[in-house]
Amino acid sequence: AAYFDVTEDCIRKDLTYLEKEGKLKRVHGGAINTRVNLHHTNVSERVELHSEEKKIIASKAVSCLQEGYVIFLDISTINLEVAKIIFEKNIPLTIVTNMIDIMQLYRQESKVRLIFLGGDFNQARDGFVGTLTNSLIKNYRFDLSFIGVVGIDLQHNTISTYETNDGLTKKEIITASKQAYMVGESAKLNQDGNYIFASLDDFTGYICEKTLDDNTIQILK
Repeated sequence: AAYFDVTEDCIRKDLTYLEKEGKLKRVHGGAINTRVNLHHTNVSERVELHSEEKKIIASKAVSCLQEGYVIFLDISTINLEVAKIIFEKNIPLTIVTNMIDIMQLYRQESKVRLIFLGGDFNQARDGFVGTLTNSLIKNYRFDLSFIGVVGIDLQHNTISTYETNDGLTKKEIITASKQAYMVGESAKLNQDGNYIFASLDDFTGYICEKTLDDNTIQILK
């Protein structure tokens, strides 16, 4: 109201109108962005979404790595981009993964050591999740892991994915990691999955494609 030099009642009316249009949700003292669930449960549906952003995120993620690291790349279209960059740069480290597309990428000769974890095959996720996969993960201690996420809810401090087994596997990866980073486009800050598997406190950090606004950064901190 101060910024536009109008009454607070005028702002309230505008917020009411915008809420009816589905642009935002009214809360006490103001409003928040509306959250969506796109229900893109299949990895194949997400490969082409935000492709440029994913490449930027992947490049930032690779800059966190050191030679000799043992890292986990879970089932994520961003992690596939991470794996491609590692392959192109031929960084001598060990990748542990449960994503089939990443495994297939390393059929060619490379300095990278690849360890693939099996379990229950989930066609929609393009990889293996579940009890057997989780039991194998427990045998490792990763220097660093990159975890793909579907939704990041700063207001409720929750991180979500689409499927329960995928979420439980992600949780095991986080527990087995010295450092665990969320990788996801900034659009994920306004999206939700169906299963909450972690909170912000479980992660070392969040890697996205751009600098976030000061308020969002402060909440994350």
